[in-house]
Amino acid sequence: MSLSTLEALWVFSEEIRKSRFRAIAGPIDSPDQAQAFLRAHADLQATHNCWAWKLGVQYRSSDDGEPGGTAGRPILAAIETQGYDRVMVIVTRWYGGIQLGTGGLARAYGGCANKCLQQAPRLPLVVRTPARCNCAFNELALVRLRVAEAGGEIIGERFDANGVDLELALPPSGFSQLAEQLAQLSRGRITLLAA
Repeated sequence: MSLSTLEALWVFSEEIRKSRFRAIAGPIDSPDQAQAFLRAHADLQATHNCWAWKLGVQYRSSDDGEPGGTAGRPILAAIETQGYDRVMVIVTRWYGGIQLGTGGLARAYGGCANKCLQQAPRLPLVVRTPARCNCAFNELALVRLRVAEAGGEIIGERFDANGVDLELALPPSGFSQLAEQLAQLSRGRITLLAA
């Protein structure tokens, strides 16, 4: 399964045995963004704001006062099961007076997160690897074009007296073809290096 992220913020609400649950899912690019997302979307008047996020190999979750393992882990499982990355989900609960039990809580939190993510607009996550190269000033426009055609991005340019040092982010599948194109373009002078 190829990984996806979210195109934009998405909200899903449901009532389970008189408790209201609201899932808010959104894209994140760093642990700091996850903390900012939590501050922006947690409802301090609610009974619980349980959450999970996944960012590559990093992940975190919180039960926010619910019994251990009944909220954060089911939310994280929903993110992973649906093939998402670079995503945070907060499931907020307003207690309705009926106990759900540990199994019921896990189903409620995981289910609400699952339904939210199923309905949210997906964006394919393109994994890119860092690379670098150096080109002459007169080659820069063509190098930019070739990088874009390979599905890559130029994330940094540093100009000096000898030309331009470029920092790139490339899909792994396009690395060797781009290396060959840049070598041909410059008669062997431009070397694409993994950073």
